[in-house]
Amino acid sequence: MQTSQHDCNTGRVHGFYYQHAPDVTSYCSSHYQVLGNNMCPDNFTQGTQMSFQTYNEGYFTLDSAPNTGLHKIYDSSSAVSTSSNRSQFSPQNSQSYISDPHLSSDNNYGSPMSGSSVVDDNSELKNMLKDLERSLLGSDPPHTKDGHYCSLNHGGPSRASSNQLMEMLPRMELRQVLYYCAQAVSEEDFGTAKTLMDALEKLVSVRGTPIQRLAAYMVEGLRARLESSGYTIYKKLRCEQPTSAELRTYMHVLYQFCPYFKFAYTSANLIIQEAVGNERSIHIIDFQIGMGTQWLSFIQSLANRPGGPPHLCITGVDDSQSVYAREGGLELIEKHLSKVAESCGVPFEFHAAAMSGCQVKRENLRIRPGEALAVNFPYMLHHMPDESVSTENHRDRLLRLVKSLSPRVVTVVEQESNTNSSPFLHRFAETLDYYTAMFESVDVALDREDKKRINAEMHCLARDIVNMVACEDAERVERHEPFGKWRARLSMAGFTQSPLSFSVNEGVRGLMKEFHENYRMQEWQGTLYLGWKNRILSSSSAWR
Repeated sequence: MQTSQHDCNTGRVHGFYYQHAPDVTSYCSSHYQVLGNNMCPDNFTQGTQMSFQTYNEGYFTLDSAPNTGLHKIYDSSSAVSTSSNRSQFSPQNSQSYISDPHLSSDNNYGSPMSGSSVVDDNSELKNMLKDLERSLLGSDPPHTKDGHYCSLNHGGPSRASSNQLMEMLPRMELRQVLYYCAQAVSEEDFGTAKTLMDALEKLVSVRGTPIQRLAAYMVEGLRARLESSGYTIYKKLRCEQPTSAELRTYMHVLYQFCPYFKFAYTSANLIIQEAVGNERSIHIIDFQIGMGTQWLSFIQSLANRPGGPPHLCITGVDDSQSVYAREGGLELIEKHLSKVAESCGVPFEFHAAAMSGCQVKRENLRIRPGEALAVNFPYMLHHMPDESVSTENHRDRLLRLVKSLSPRVVTVVEQESNTNSSPFLHRFAETLDYYTAMFESVDVALDREDKKRINAEMHCLARDIVNMVACEDAERVERHEPFGKWRARLSMAGFTQSPLSFSVNEGVRGLMKEFHENYRMQEWQGTLYLGWKNRILSSSSAWR
């Protein structure tokens, strides 16, 4: 979401839908707790859907939700056999869902076929595609030594093949075609992949429906992966960015019309304000300082304190993307925030830590005795490589470092998605599911022909998508984890989750009134979740 890159190579819930495929790690146990009529997602388990009735109000709490008898969990593990080396999204492991009559079909993220998975068994389609390719090539296609056939080096399908394939495609939804294309890429079935890509490119459009726009970028990622050029294209996208002023405009479009950044900033600010109480010296370490926008309202709130404002110090950790977006270094943030603080009468100082989170050490943070310390991680931790990427495991190292500072509070806002160590097909399906919801949410705010929307999606979202689809190992910097895994990581680092107060809940809920009714905000076991319809997109939590 927040497109930043750290050079570290040098050295879902009540009212929402959960769908996460298994990720073989030691962090999550595979079970749910059922408390009376309330379903509590203790962790994320394979093939489990949580489906709840939605109300016109759009927001409700655990206490206010009536016992309608519609709260149910369906664990498809009893209906489908799985294999430890295959994603649940594979056609060989078809998955069933219990539909909720109170949920419209367009709410069923992860169930794009309106009640059935995009990966329902469709071997007939694959056979048809293979037969089509064979007939067009005039003979059986050439085989590689591992048994896969490949037509990429033989001119690819002819115009006739595209026309015939186009006749078949109306029988499938675009999401389904995308998945089969990804499956062909995963299996190195190059002929089928190339045929589907050529057909998909005629169906996608950056000015089309949300799924057509998203598909345009996912096809680009698939082609880059197929050609082993994912990181090259990712870097090219970074190099061919608009000017800094243009990029700030595009990012502001998302900030203004979608609540994702405001959700992060507002929830974290309210949490920090409560945690530091009436302390006279406050130090905030922001690991994703960006333009420093988050702290403008915070400084203004300190100015209204009874007895006068406290002394505020902000340490801003930077990265190369933030430098580009600002068109300058951290000194610009210092000047801007200092000017605002002066106008509000708030004693202020700024420390610059011009480095990525992978490079931060204790001495870079200038911790001083007697100050109430707060640490802010807004959409940042998922950029830290973990044990699956580097033996240094910067993700856990940074959390242990922060814990050693004895902060009063740590705020963590992350995208609610499971793409970190997932196999490629799982990651592709999760990315498709997640960004379908996000592109739909942008669609209700801005016209499809609006150039600002096109540019915002292209320059603020597309790179993340291409990176997740096309890249592997250290080259993949977008590595999201669901809240259950963040909870485990933070707990292992010594943190304890802090419950969120009523005022924090109400403050964020008030913010949501500014946006479309399909955005949902809910608190569950001390964590705030932001979603679009029934898909959770972000979580916000507090730790100490």
